[in-house]
Amino acid sequence: MAITPETRDFRTFEVRALPQEGGDGQTRCRVEGYAAVFDEETVLYEYDGIEYKEVIDRNAFSGAEMRDVVMNFNHGGKPVARTKNGTLTLTVDTKGLHIAADLGGTEEGRRLYEEIRGGYIDRMSFAFTVNKQEYDRAKHLRRITGFRRIFDVAAVDIPAYDGTSIAARSWAAAEAEHEHAEAEKRRKLALKLKISGITKEET
Repeated sequence: MAITPETRDFRTFEVRALPQEGGDGQTRCRVEGYAAVFDEETVLYEYDGIEYKEVIDRNAFSGAEMRDVVMNFNHGGKPVARTKNGTLTLTVDTKGLHIAADLGGTEEGRRLYEEIRGGYIDRMSFAFTVNKQEYDRAKHLRRITGFRRIFDVAAVDIPAYDGTSIAARSWAAAEAEHEHAEAEKRRKLALKLKISGITKEET
C-alpha cells in the first residue's frame, strides 16, 4: 500500500516554548514537548458506548525510521525545523519521544514560536505508520509495539484525535465497524436458528 497522508496516523501531545534568552546572551526560539508518551491509554473512538483505545509500548520506536523528520504547522507548509540540519532533535527517554526544536531559522518558524509562547498553540501532533501492533479485543485496546516510520512532528491548532478527525479515527473506526458487523452477523444467525427450531446445543 502506498504511503500517503491518508494512510498515516496522527496523535497529539503538548508543546511549549522555552525562554528566548540563551546562556550566551543570544536570542533563541526553542520549543520542546513530547510527540508520544508511553503506557498512557488514549481513547481514539467511541462506538455504541464502547471506547476504542490505544497505548504506545516502550519499545515502539526501536528500529523506526527517523533519520529525516521535519517539524511544521498542521502537517503542512514549509518545514520550520529538521533533524537533518540539527534544528530538530528527537530523543526516546523513559517517558516517551521527546522533541526539541530551534524555530529561529525561518520567518515562519519565528512566527510559530511567538504563537506557542503566547499560548495560542499548545499542541503537537506526529505523523507515523505502524509496523507491529497487538490488539486486545476484550478491552478494545491496541498496543503499538513498533513504528515503521515517523514522518513529521507538527504544532497544531486543533488536536488530531479530538472528536472529528478522520486521520486519527481510521484504525479505531474500522475496528469498531468490524466488531459491530461480526456481532450483527452472530445475532442474525442466532435468530435464524431460533426460527428454524435449532438450538445451540444441536448445532
